[in-house]
Amino acid sequence: MLRIQDISYKVEGRALFEGASATIPTGHKVGLIGRNGAGKTTLFRLIRGELTLEGGTITLPERARIGGVSQEVPSNEVSLIDTVLAADTERAGLMAEADTASDPERIAEIQTRLADIDAWSAEARASSILKGLGFDDADQLKPCSAYSGGWRMRVALAAVLFSQPDYLLLDEPTNYLDLEGALWLENYLVKYPHTVLIISHDRALLNRSVTSILHLDEKRLAYYTGVYDQFVEQRNAQRAVQAAAAKKQDAQRAHLQAFVDRFKAKASKAKQAQSRVKMLERMKPITAPEEAARVVFTFPEPDELSPPIIATEGAAVGYGETTILKGLNLRIDQDDRIALLGKNGQGKSTLAKLLSDRLEKQSGKITRSNKLKIGFFAQHQVDELHVDETPIQHLTRLRPNEGQARIRARLAGFGLGADQADTVVRKLSGGQKARLSLLLATIDAPQLLILDEPTNHLDIESREALVEALTAYKGAVILVSHDMHLLSLVADRLWLVKDGTVTPYEDDLEAYRKLLLTADKPVTQKVEKPVAKKPSRDAIIALRSEVRKCEARIEKLNEMADRLSVKLADQSLYENERLGEMEVWQKKYAEVMEAQDRAETLWMAALEKLETAES
Repeated sequence: MLRIQDISYKVEGRALFEGASATIPTGHKVGLIGRNGAGKTTLFRLIRGELTLEGGTITLPERARIGGVSQEVPSNEVSLIDTVLAADTERAGLMAEADTASDPERIAEIQTRLADIDAWSAEARASSILKGLGFDDADQLKPCSAYSGGWRMRVALAAVLFSQPDYLLLDEPTNYLDLEGALWLENYLVKYPHTVLIISHDRALLNRSVTSILHLDEKRLAYYTGVYDQFVEQRNAQRAVQAAAAKKQDAQRAHLQAFVDRFKAKASKAKQAQSRVKMLERMKPITAPEEAARVVFTFPEPDELSPPIIATEGAAVGYGETTILKGLNLRIDQDDRIALLGKNGQGKSTLAKLLSDRLEKQSGKITRSNKLKIGFFAQHQVDELHVDETPIQHLTRLRPNEGQARIRARLAGFGLGADQADTVVRKLSGGQKARLSLLLATIDAPQLLILDEPTNHLDIESREALVEALTAYKGAVILVSHDMHLLSLVADRLWLVKDGTVTPYEDDLEAYRKLLLTADKPVTQKVEKPVAKKPSRDAIIALRSEVRKCEARIEKLNEMADRLSVKLADQSLYENERLGEMEVWQKKYAEVMEAQDRAETLWMAALEKLETAES
């Protein structure tokens, strides 16, 4: 198990941990939560040994492997599948050694270990993980250099999941996943065979994929059994008990102090008064829990427009000569709350650009209200903030005639107080940058707000505040998000972007979730009877390659067995003075025969898989 005992650590003089302790049982799935800046990522670095504790200890089981997502997969010419396979360094090393080993004993050890770690199914496992994160068979053969940084982060996630460390440490992994990828990850983590610690502000993931919560608050750690909603109930109950105890103690103190004040001058009561003074001194103060500062978003109220604010008739959109979406017959009214569903690459971003007038239609008709104002938020806009300017300077550029007091009030309405208002963007947290971008997107009181992954980097309290703000907002909202909790509370219409068009999705989000987790079936199936899915050409090629590798291993072991048989046929080997040598060769022969049996079993299994795939 992982033991964190009485740890202390400071960053630039500010204490993040003071006497913090927790014990994580082996095999548990734990959600690490806490406010932005509390020190969650720092705790991960301390566990990995990247930082040195100032006090206390962190202990793990001997030889435990700790894994986390690399900052980014290099942009090289190695294929995605090979990049993921290389993450299991033990398997990669054994496979390389198997091709050069000549000692029978070592060969037997290698074959045994490869079988123990299920090495022969590695390509299928790696491919399955990549597919779950959005890469089809063709994508997996492309080099890493063919993908942007966000997509390469998915490859990095696939690599660490494939390597299956004993302690899997994930820091906001859904920030670079779409809804489909996030749902797949939720399901994968439930089945993960070892210990998981995951920093997340995604309530759906914390309710479905973890079995306990580790709460970092006020420099201490508290471990709660159960999912996030159960943690909230326990936490609220604790705070209520603490508040009641503090109130009761305050009343008791007041009563004792009143007695002391009344009788301390009376000789007959002096002894009793002194006794109560001592009682007051011994009374350990119970501090009432502080109410957390309420997190808010204050969206300006837009003018009302006649419906519809946007309508399309037979519209098509794309890039150059390539059409991405066509046959679009859509209508948006000012009170609509629409979530866009669909896998990455199907055209959600293209649709958002068309609706926001950032991309021209190729054909058909699109009508917008004359006075329509559109606010647009996407992660790339957060990254494009002026890093050497303060939030006040950002707003002053947009509102040069507004006074400082009004600008500061706007910033405060998005949770950016006086300190953050005067801090250059480079030094703001991810959540604070996201708040500033949301403010810039809504400052003109738009009647339509298009939000692409707005909750990335926002903590749970901020996400709840965003839900409240969107619920009260008097304009239309179009949402693209992996946050199921946000979508379920805000969206009342679902549009499915798939197969080059956009259609209403008549079922609910839970049905869509189940659909995604039950394999790649179409939304509606009109099939008389189930048809087995034909393996892809690349999968069959991989199986044939595995069969050839197995055959090569068997041939190599046969050659070794033949050489040892010749050696053991030497009659002089059985003379008294050479009996010790004979026992060595017999042992080597037994090891080779054992390795041969194992290799033949693996070959038969591979051959059976290939025959099934080709039938």
